[in-house]
Amino acid sequence: MTKGFTLIELLVVIAILAVLATAVVLVLNPAELLKQGRDSTRISDLAALNSALALYVADGNTTWTATTTCSYIASYGTPHTTDTATTTCSLISSTSVTSTGWVNVNFSSISSGSPLPRLPLDPNNGSTNCASTAANTSYCQYVFKASSTTGVYKLMANMESTKYTTSGGGDVESNTKDGGILSTWYEIGSNLSL
Repeated sequence: MTKGFTLIELLVVIAILAVLATAVVLVLNPAELLKQGRDSTRISDLAALNSALALYVADGNTTWTATTTCSYIASYGTPHTTDTATTTCSLISSTSVTSTGWVNVNFSSISSGSPLPRLPLDPNNGSTNCASTAANTSYCQYVFKASSTTGVYKLMANMESTKYTTSGGGDVESNTKDGGILSTWYEIGSNLSL
C-alpha cells in the first residue's frame, strides 16, 4: 500500500492557498503601496531640494528668474492647467543644476559646490500616466515658485496615495499640515504663501 495524497486533498489545499493569496493581495493592496513609495520619494526629493535652496540663499545668493506669477515645472507632458498651482507655468524638464534646469538656480555658485548632482524629477515622470490627456497629470510634476525680488521660494508636489493626501492618515497636503495655501498640494519652502 502506497501512502500519498488523493487528488481531492491536493485540490482542497490548492484552493485554500488560492483564497489566502487573494486575501493577502486584497489586504496589502500592492498598487497603493507603490503609490505610497512614490509619495515618500516626492517628500524626500523636495526636502533635499529645499535644503539645497536654503544653502544657496544662506550663501548670499537670491537670484533666480522665477516670479510668483510664473512657476517652473519638471513634468513629462503639458502641465495640468486646471489647478491654480500650475496655471501660469513654464514646462522645463532639464535636471541641470546650473540654472538651466527646472529650478532655475545655479547651485554650482554655492561656495562649497552644488549639494545636488542633478535636480530630481517626479518618480512617476515618464510614465504613460503622465500624458497631458490623463486626468492625473499633476501627479507627474514638481513645481518651483519664487520671488526674484525678495529671495523667497516654494516647492510643490501632488501626492497620489490615499495615505498622504488631505483625507489620509499620513496627510502632508492639507494647510494645517504643511502650512501652505493649497489644500491639495504638498508645499515646502521659505514662503508658502507664494
